[in-house]
Amino acid sequence: MRRDITQRRDEIIALLSKRETLSAAELSSELSVSVQTIRADLRDLDEAGLVQRRNGYARLRQQSENIGYLPREGIARQEKQRIALAVKGLIPDGARVALGTGTTVEACARFLASHKDLFVASNSIHAVCALQQAPGVAVELAGGTVRMRDLDMIGTSALNFFSRYRVDYAVFSCGGLSEEGEVLDYNADEMSARKAIAGCGKKSILVVDSTKNGLDLPFQMGHAWDFDVIVTGARFSASVIDSCSRHGCQIVQV
Repeated sequence: MRRDITQRRDEIIALLSKRETLSAAELSSELSVSVQTIRADLRDLDEAGLVQRRNGYARLRQQSENIGYLPREGIARQEKQRIALAVKGLIPDGARVALGTGTTVEACARFLASHKDLFVASNSIHAVCALQQAPGVAVELAGGTVRMRDLDMIGTSALNFFSRYRVDYAVFSCGGLSEEGEVLDYNADEMSARKAIAGCGKKSILVVDSTKNGLDLPFQMGHAWDFDVIVTGARFSASVIDSCSRHGCQIVQV
């Protein structure tokens, strides 16, 4: 039962990310459940800070900061695990890896913990904890001021930290992807940190779940096809797929 509820609420978030606003009746029709069930879902999602209800309609909360870390862990959980499994298959034992922040990257770290003899540089305490039992792992953690909401370090400390490394793979997420393929973030510090992570890897791997596709956020850090690999459950437009192909960016669909 809990899995059904989680999956349905993931679907609500995904629908709102694409349609902007929907009524409980419209969501009920889309998901083939009662309006009362949808209203209960929307109430809980509102209390978790994920959606906003107004005048009979629901929409995703648009804000200058992402929602809290724990609520984000519950969004698209199964898709994030599929993304993490695909990333695990891209990275061999003994690799040098940079890991960014966010719940999708943390999922990748948990799957990578079965690899041997990794070297990992990260600005995420969550990612480091996920690697605790990895055999033979060596970890370098960024210093500086901890952002307590996400247990990570961004800003100047992250820029200086990642500039010291040259790794085989850089794995990072983003705040959102526009319909035109722009890679977006909530603020300049997050954007700069992700640029630094991407820049220190011989192969850059962007991980993004489908709820982020089509989000409109204020800061841009390039385009999807600027990176080597995108691992996602999202369905991109034909123009974005074509641009990725022309620029040698591999899309791994999960």
